[in-house]
Amino acid sequence: MPADLLKEIEEEVTLLLSDLIRIDTTNPPGNETKAAKFIAEHFRKEGLEPEVIESTKGRGSVITRLKGTGEKPNLLLLSHLDVVGASPTEWSVDPFGGVIKDGFVWGRGALDMKGMTTIEMMTMKLLKRNNVRLKGDLIMAATADEEKGGVFGANFLLQKHPEKIYAKYVLNEGGGMAIPTKEKNIYTVQTSEKGILWLKVRAKGTPGHGSKPDSADNAIMRMSRVIEKFGNHRAEVLLVPTMKRFFREIINADSNLEQLSRILDDPELSDQILDKLGKTRDDLVEEIRPRIRMTATPTIIQGGVEENVIPSECEAVFDCRMLPGQTSGQTLKEMMGLLEETDLEKLKFEKIQVQEPSESSVDTPLYRVISTVTREFEPSCGVTPIMMTGGTDSRFFRKMGSTCYGFRPLCPDLPYGELAKMMHGVDERISIQNLVFGTSLLYEIVKRFLSQ
Repeated sequence: MPADLLKEIEEEVTLLLSDLIRIDTTNPPGNETKAAKFIAEHFRKEGLEPEVIESTKGRGSVITRLKGTGEKPNLLLLSHLDVVGASPTEWSVDPFGGVIKDGFVWGRGALDMKGMTTIEMMTMKLLKRNNVRLKGDLIMAATADEEKGGVFGANFLLQKHPEKIYAKYVLNEGGGMAIPTKEKNIYTVQTSEKGILWLKVRAKGTPGHGSKPDSADNAIMRMSRVIEKFGNHRAEVLLVPTMKRFFREIINADSNLEQLSRILDDPELSDQILDKLGKTRDDLVEEIRPRIRMTATPTIIQGGVEENVIPSECEAVFDCRMLPGQTSGQTLKEMMGLLEETDLEKLKFEKIQVQEPSESSVDTPLYRVISTVTREFEPSCGVTPIMMTGGTDSRFFRKMGSTCYGFRPLCPDLPYGELAKMMHGVDERISIQNLVFGTSLLYEIVKRFLSQ
């Protein structure tokens, strides 16, 4: 039998998210302390004992805990309070108005990720109200600074206060969105993340008059060759364990996707197979392509000083994303190997930021509970691990030995591609139906994992 939704919490969870969105925590500068104090006040009314910790003035995170008996390992519900910027002129509503209309809560952070913060808050409240006996501690942490790398949030807390936040298991963002197929919905569980290598390349040349292009060594022209090499590079296809299982699960769910099995048999055929599939499922192909190889995307370029001067310097920044099993050192070596005919001695390389990729096993009690409970709420659905192309604070916890999953359940009440584009995009919103659905699933998952 399908599990029951917690419809009685609909108004409470809706208003809670609306209020949280109205606290502008755009990063930079962040100013998350106000949101952390808002959450802390709600928890105190429930008899909980939250703590707001600032890494620096205004950059606050909130942590609270429900104590267990110690019979089971601890579980952390993780979220972040900061959001990316939003231009009011591009939106149809005030992005920080917490508008409730047409069955949705609108605003920056509704999906990424104040919606999940709200769902986690409601889960904590309900467990406390219902006096659920937990066998392991349940911790909730809503942190600062995730959108800019987590230095003032999760990473700070793990470095300075590990006893307050560390847990063997972590539930965070990055998964849960259902991929609709012809036959069923496939709910994703984020079990791995690509790594980051933000690489700055400086090209040197010699200056000259703009009217005599052959009399000088144009650094912009040299950089254009670097951009062409990096931008057109198609790295070797590598199927990590998460993606191998993803392909198997999605093929089992939709017979029309059987052609994807050929990628498992011969990864070198990937582009050919995806090109063909893209004619009917471009939304799915767009999700698959960056998950099967390392990528390098030019994101910033600067060069030149005057209209009539050939520049002697030009620099560009590339966003390189590595797969689990690859390292930043290997990636840099591969990228430099593409430039053997581009006067390497006139190029300098600088690593701006490095975050190594990470992956968690699906062979755990928590993953099994997630899969079981999700199928109880929607018996016909499938559940699959997935790799995130971006990064989350989970990487800090995986480095410390935690098993981390991204799971914010979203049933497909909007087209899959539209939902994905709302995150960091325009008119971000989450349906009230999904707030109830997400809270209901998370509450049952946590209760079952920590109390049985």
